[in-house]
Amino acid sequence: MQALTTRAKAVDRRPMTFLERLYLWNILKGMLITFSHIFKKQPTIQYPEQKRPFSPVFRGLHVLNRDEEGRERCTACGLCAVACPAEAITMEAAERLPGEENLYREEKYAARYEINMLRCIFCGLCEEACPKDAIYLSETFAPASFTRQSFIYGKPDLLIPDPKTQPAELAAAKGLS
Repeated sequence: MQALTTRAKAVDRRPMTFLERLYLWNILKGMLITFSHIFKKQPTIQYPEQKRPFSPVFRGLHVLNRDEEGRERCTACGLCAVACPAEAITMEAAERLPGEENLYREEKYAARYEINMLRCIFCGLCEEACPKDAIYLSETFAPASFTRQSFIYGKPDLLIPDPKTQPAELAAAKGLS
């Protein structure tokens, strides 16, 4: 077994002088350091007025996409829920009514689609797993809240507005992301 090496440092044990006991020099040195920070550039960002630059690969809130005609792209295949390692996505599929098949391309749709943002790790695997590009992670933050229930986003919260019926809301949604 090797001997342990000590890392002891020699300590100056001489008695302090009168000026050293007053700590005046140390207080002045501390004040000089403090005043030197006043004239440096501030690292604080004034958030509502200034936005901090994000990485090009930043992943924010989830958004459910629509196609060019305003229809939901999600076909309730469930691949996003299976790909999610945190099991944050809950989905229930439903069949379209007999008269609706002509209006929509797919015969199935997501009757219930929920994402628990408290469980989500923003990995983007749901986005990669989706064959229809129905879900993507936008560049917006998850807003703060005081209740757990408000972090569970349902289909109406995630779906972008229909460009035909809600053009003003669509323009506002594009401005946020």
